[in-house]
Amino acid sequence: MENNFKYDIEIIFDTIKLASVEIFDLLKNSMGEYTSTQNSTGDMQLKVDVLSDEVIIKHFKNLSIVKQICSEEQESIISISQNGKYSIAYDPLDGSSLMGANLSVGSIFGVYDGDFLPENIVASAYVVYGMVIGIGFASNACDGVSYHVYNGKEFVYKKTLSLNNSGKINATGGTQKNWSTSHKEKIESLFNRGYRLRYSGGMVPDLHHILVKGGGLFSYPATSDAPNGKLRMLFEVFPFAYIFDKAGGDSTNGKDSILSLKPRNLHDTTPCFFGSKEEIEFVREK
Repeated sequence: MENNFKYDIEIIFDTIKLASVEIFDLLKNSMGEYTSTQNSTGDMQLKVDVLSDEVIIKHFKNLSIVKQICSEEQESIISISQNGKYSIAYDPLDGSSLMGANLSVGSIFGVYDGDFLPENIVASAYVVYGMVIGIGFASNACDGVSYHVYNGKEFVYKKTLSLNNSGKINATGGTQKNWSTSHKEKIESLFNRGYRLRYSGGMVPDLHHILVKGGGLFSYPATSDAPNGKLRMLFEVFPFAYIFDKAGGDSTNGKDSILSLKPRNLHDTTPCFFGSKEEIEFVREK
């Protein structure tokens, strides 16, 4: 049974690799043009968002082990195989609005054994599209978060990403004028302790930066204009909560563990904080 799981996860990981190479080629030829449509949560779509979504659907639609997929760019679940057991939620292109500034963007994948519930997550991956394609991957089949880089022919394992008990990076999102007083005080206290601001506006590159540097805090809090946060549980928050847990870190919505939350709808959002254990303990303190 365990061997079957490992084999299944390898197939899914290989599929993500194939899709990422194709998406990277799309990015090379994109100028960040917008379409005339919005996604399910009202964000204006870039053409490359739509094309990236189509690439991922194409690569997963023939996998018999996959029951269903859902995308940040789609309103509802897409059925794949009646006999499949895995559900995959993904953000095809995180941070695509940064493309005009030539900054890194990414993709995020959460693999669920059964329905789209946090207790069912068994693997997660993120892809960073920068100077090269990098993939961080974790699953119940192995320890840690393995990081792989594409060399033009194949993906090569580089190292296992792990977090120290604390770090020095402070990546904080949301418009500052809409922060709560308590959040402002916490962020300012970190800067007073010597933390460095490192925030691009892309979830994937900013969280990858913390993982590569071995510690720090990423925050997207509740704000006056987005009291339930902005980032989506299934496509973005749960997959990275799983990654950070496997890397020896932690995550929270400010009070509770991220993976204890219960989404009611596919596109539910939540405030979220990811980081080293000491930083997350600090966030939870009143």
